Amino acid sequence: MARGRLRIHLGAAPGVGKTYAMLAEAHRRVERGTDCVVAFVEHHGRPRTEVLLHGLEQVPRRELEYRGGVFPEMDLDAVLARRPQVALVDELAHTNVPGSRNAKRWQDVEELLTAGIDVVSTVNIQHLESLGDVVESITGVRQQETVPDEVVRRADQVELVDMTPEALRRRMAHGNIYRPDKIDAALSNHFRPGNLTALRELALLWVADRADAYLTQYRSEHRVSKIWGSRERIVVGLTGGPEGRTLIRRGARLAEKGAGGEVLAVYIARSDGLTSASPKELVLQRTLVEDLGGTFHHVVGDDIPAALLAFARGVNATQIVLGSSRRKTWQYVFGPGVGATVARESGPDLDVHIVTHDEVARGRGLPVARGARLGRSRRVWGWITGVAGPPLLAALLNAVDLGLANDMLLFLALTVAAALLGGLLPALASAAVGSLLLNYFYTPPLHRWTIADPKNIVAIVIFVAVGVAVASVVDLAARRTHQAARLRAESEILSFLAGNVLRGETGLEDLLERVRETFGMESAALLERASDVEPWTCAGRVGRGHPVDRPDQADVDMPVGDHMALALTGRVLPAEDRRVLAAFAAQAAVVLDRRRLREEADRARTLAEGNRIRTALLAAVSHDLRTPLAGIKAAVTSLRSEDVEWSEEDRAELLAGIEEGADRLDHLVGNLLDMSRLQTGTVTPLIREIDLDEVVPMALGGVPEGSACLDVPETLPMVAVDPGLLERAMANLVENAVKYSPPGAPVLVAGSALADRVEVRVVDRGPGVPDEAKERIFEPFQRHGDAPRGAGVGLGLAVARGFAEAMGGTLEAEDTPGGGLTMVLTLRAAGTRPEHRPAAEPERQAS
Repeated sequence: MARGRLRIHLGAAPGVGKTYAMLAEAHRRVERGTDCVVAFVEHHGRPRTEVLLHGLEQVPRRELEYRGGVFPEMDLDAVLARRPQVALVDELAHTNVPGSRNAKRWQDVEELLTAGIDVVSTVNIQHLESLGDVVESITGVRQQETVPDEVVRRADQVELVDMTPEALRRRMAHGNIYRPDKIDAALSNHFRPGNLTALRELALLWVADRADAYLTQYRSEHRVSKIWGSRERIVVGLTGGPEGRTLIRRGARLAEKGAGGEVLAVYIARSDGLTSASPKELVLQRTLVEDLGGTFHHVVGDDIPAALLAFARGVNATQIVLGSSRRKTWQYVFGPGVGATVARESGPDLDVHIVTHDEVARGRGLPVARGARLGRSRRVWGWITGVAGPPLLAALLNAVDLGLANDMLLFLALTVAAALLGGLLPALASAAVGSLLLNYFYTPPLHRWTIADPKNIVAIVIFVAVGVAVASVVDLAARRTHQAARLRAESEILSFLAGNVLRGETGLEDLLERVRETFGMESAALLERASDVEPWTCAGRVGRGHPVDRPDQADVDMPVGDHMALALTGRVLPAEDRRVLAAFAAQAAVVLDRRRLREEADRARTLAEGNRIRTALLAAVSHDLRTPLAGIKAAVTSLRSEDVEWSEEDRAELLAGIEEGADRLDHLVGNLLDMSRLQTGTVTPLIREIDLDEVVPMALGGVPEGSACLDVPETLPMVAVDPGLLERAMANLVENAVKYSPPGAPVLVAGSALADRVEVRVVDRGPGVPDEAKERIFEPFQRHGDAPRGAGVGLGLAVARGFAEAMGGTLEAEDTPGGGLTMVLTLRAAGTRPEHRPAAEPERQAS
């Protein structure tokens, strides 16, 4: 059975018209005779969207019970049994109600596609899994419902439903997206112009990248090698020389001139791995490219012009930027150079820019990778083989007549052995001694230094030439093998460092210990000073031995900038080890800077939080506490006035106002004191086992009669709590729920058991709280939406969560089915072991 096709309408935010566009497309398909049904579409009370549902067949939904509520979900089995050609499934990232076949709606869609049914769906850019961190940094809210990027990328069609932030905010203000009671809060939070602009840019870039991937796939499938200038792509060819930074900046300026320009820097290395490029310079150039918004690529190829052109055509580049040759004039006898060859073979669809720079015609003054020296013992054995080996072989051959050809082959084998052991010089010595012995003992006339037959002269010359050539090749191979092993070890170390940089895992002491172990040193220390005249101080040290106070006291010191150095004691390192040591030193400086930045950020966050709380506290004291005080003062002044004769009813009313104001003051001051205890960490719960029905009813004493109803079964297990903290937390939750509940809709306080936990749910039918604000309402001094300032200082929920966590429980907010907000207080049942909870972060303690 052929797999169905998936079409997705992608938007930057709710309300841009994804569902509307999907339904409009469904009407067009139905008019063309396509069998199209609505599997699940949520119109969210938007009249224009709801109108489009008329005239479309809708598959009845399945209703599931969960935690005392009934929720509608897509009936997957009914859709599969109906087997339409096209099914409309809204909100691809939706999480299904527990009890459904699949946990996520996109998994339901996968089943429909597998059954051969085409699906049209919708999703917002913030629900893509890979963008979770980016969206959180923009909006301050972590998306709980996500869909894997691969699911969206596999879609056959992705259509962007776009709308400017101004137009979207107008739609919101006109009531076309949310209910009127949620408009102001939405415009002030998620629908701010900056948020919408950033999310729109994410959506546009994501769709542009997907279009680029489609184009690349099409060009590959149809073997299109011709450049299509759909966007400016600038390929910058690098050699590892100092001119690379000039070329990168020139390429970036060229890319800025065109819309959507892109810079791709490429360094082409030979396949043998031997290069004269400076690794340090390449690292600097890679950093520069990435800072300018480009990408760095490493390509292997022996024919540099061909490899560069193949890379450019493969990425559909439009321009190539190369530097003028650094070769001397006489070096052009070996060929026209890379720049001229690329310009000649680029063709009419690829522009080549040859950029002048300060290094033109100065020669390739780059460091050349030298072969590592062979060990001392190998060189000694090589010289013994090269000098003493030929006479011993001659003595053996004098006893056996093998012929001149065989004698020459044996001497040649001895030369190769000398090269393998000691390198080129012992092999040359072996070739020289062997040629003399061949002339004296085995070439007529024998035992004379003359050669009678000219053919033998040619044989001796060929022997020497072959011996020298073979010795050179063998010596080079041996050196390169040793060098490759060393470079592999260095690359493993550098790869370890790079991984730690990406993960941010290594602490300073751990890194210094790694340095000490890698180079076999006694101790390692990172020294720094504020200026040239200041004394050195130790930022971190590991190992044993006498500590050093200055870099010049160490056996090895590696400067890091002007006022920092990595100091090692134990032995003197060879020069070739300093390259890796420099990488360690740079990483140590980065780790130290990161640690200090983190400390400064923590201090700044603490100060900012303290300032915010102090500011809110002053505002609360100046307004929220003044209001009941003013009421009490007015009532008392009226009662004491002798000018008015108050009736008993008036007097009772004034006294009731005084009592109410005093209660409000007591409640506000109690919350402020509780918040201060949580802030300072002085809340010490006295945990004991108790029944819920002994504590929860007492929490309802502060609310009007009939405004809350209780459903706490006596069969519930006992809970391990602090009764005082639990009562205080429940009182705050019930008071908050009653405050936002409409008249005639009492708050429900219900208890239930779940495994080793006990849940207490405080359910109201008020306006509710959007998902993006559910965590923010638990922060100190937060009022949601348009709550009046007289409604309190915004500490009730913060205190309730703080007390819940102090007792080892949790407090979360959920939507009430049918509208409203449900506070879920989860407590530990008696007789169960408390879960191990890591030390709370400062922000969590504050809440």
